[in-house]
Amino acid sequence: MNLKKPLIIDFGIALEKAAKYCSYQERCQWDLELKLKEWNVDEEIHDEIISELIQQNFLNEERFAQAYTQGKVNIKRWGRYKIRYELKSRHISEYSINKAINQIDEEQYLLNLLKLMEIKRHSILGDSEFEVKMKLVKYLISRGYEIELINNNIN
Repeated sequence: MNLKKPLIIDFGIALEKAAKYCSYQERCQWDLELKLKEWNVDEEIHDEIISELIQQNFLNEERFAQAYTQGKVNIKRWGRYKIRYELKSRHISEYSINKAINQIDEEQYLLNLLKLMEIKRHSILGDSEFEVKMKLVKYLISRGYEIELINNNIN
């Protein structure tokens, strides 16, 4: 039984709901567009709602990119490539992505890589040291770290 949500055509109601959604945590325009579709808000007022929220500073692409990047580096220990990919998938501009990526604390970033190496190395099984290293490199690449940085710190 799939009940379709009623169409929201009132600008004020939709704006208030969207503002609450954006005030809970940093959002990007793409996240909000998906949520407006999920709520079944009339598509004719999507752009007006987004424009109003940008004017009221509920939506800010640079602020979102910065918060997203810092959260992924500090909490998830993601590398630059993975963060860049995820921001691009959310339709964030190259300018905002570069600005956020360039503000990553290099010392913390390297410590995250070393910590991931230490944790993962103990759980990898292999017949040779070479096989263990290759599995570790593959894992770190999947986390978004640069191959040069991995190679410089793997030993």
